[in-house]
Amino acid sequence: MNKESKDYELVKNFVFESELELNKLFLSRSNDLYLKLQNILNIFHIEKLSTSHFNNSTGMGLDDISREKIDNIYAHLFQAEKAAVRMQFVSGTHAIASVLFGILRPGDMMLSVTGNPYDTLEEVIGLRNEGQGSLIDFGIKYKQIDFRENSTFDLQLREILQSKCKLVFIQKSCGYTWRRSLNTKDIQKICKMVHSIDEDCICFVDNCYGELVEDKEPTAYGANIVAGSLIKNLGGTIVPSGGYVAGDQELVELTCNRLTAPGIGSKAGINFGLSRTILQGLFLSPQMIYESLNCADLIASVFQKIGFKVLPEPGAYRSDIIQAIQLKDPLLIKKICQSFQSSSPVDSFLNVIPSVMNGYESHLLMAGGTFIEGSTSEFSADAPLREPYNIFIQGGTHIAHVKIALIQLISDLLQENLITREFLRSF
Repeated sequence: MNKESKDYELVKNFVFESELELNKLFLSRSNDLYLKLQNILNIFHIEKLSTSHFNNSTGMGLDDISREKIDNIYAHLFQAEKAAVRMQFVSGTHAIASVLFGILRPGDMMLSVTGNPYDTLEEVIGLRNEGQGSLIDFGIKYKQIDFRENSTFDLQLREILQSKCKLVFIQKSCGYTWRRSLNTKDIQKICKMVHSIDEDCICFVDNCYGELVEDKEPTAYGANIVAGSLIKNLGGTIVPSGGYVAGDQELVELTCNRLTAPGIGSKAGINFGLSRTILQGLFLSPQMIYESLNCADLIASVFQKIGFKVLPEPGAYRSDIIQAIQLKDPLLIKKICQSFQSSSPVDSFLNVIPSVMNGYESHLLMAGGTFIEGSTSEFSADAPLREPYNIFIQGGTHIAHVKIALIQLISDLLQENLITREFLRSF
């Protein structure tokens, strides 16, 4: 759209006014940013972080002081006995799978209390494409229930735990489902209930998208172990790959035994010269998460005003960086992803088309013109092509970029008569 046109000014004012309405929330959130960054600086100080910890080791990385320092810093951040931060984790799914395969044994029971797991875990568990070496292939039993704050959930959980469950799986984010993401109070309630029935049962949290959004991490509220990706929140948009696990020492070591080998465990694995980047990413992460949360509220506000159902609603409490929007139309998903792609800094010229992606059941549409491939700390959007055709938007390194993308999107919708000028003027 021509930046000198009346329509451009109309759309720009609409988006900018939506931002102004959220300024009080953004200011309040800046206090949380201050506290989170102060905590990370305190950890760096306590751990005596220095440039000597940016060294580059080779081979197995035995006695690698940078790896050990990063692990100690993450353990401190998560208030956990032990952490392992590794470039050898190719994704958050890989880190989560390593925990599951490291801990569970044939005959054990795994219970998901947050319903269907994220698509990429379905094959890990064995819910799709049997015979690939999934948990179920190895004789591990699986059940699932949906978390609800009611007595029915309590009874279901108690009944399953009394039949001897080894591990309770908790997915913090909504994934590709239309539900609110869990917060630390929810996680604390689940962990407390689980451990009151069976103190040996392991509470494992998929922490992807949720790191540093709330005051503390799930390990401070009863979770035995958590896992996540470094190309999401904690990488600060600059870490090129990798993942982490944190929690009880024995469980983290079992996970590392799966990642490397029994007898090697957490005592090996180089960072390929990326130690400084990993630590700098953690230093930057509170600012990037602050921007992502503000971007999510602005996106929610704009989409709600133009008539779509959003979750969470603007101004609602957030426990992760995901913004879900219910579109009910696959063509609209494509239009939005294409518009966002055209506003991306990388690959803005590409056409967005539905495609198969490893680990996903449905074809996906994705706007992902990010500097780190697949990074969800940077502004991106994706949607599985299945009913009710929800789109999931996350990230944003600075709100100016998201405003540009939203102005372009509203302009595109205006030009295709999907919204009217009178509708925009009403705001």
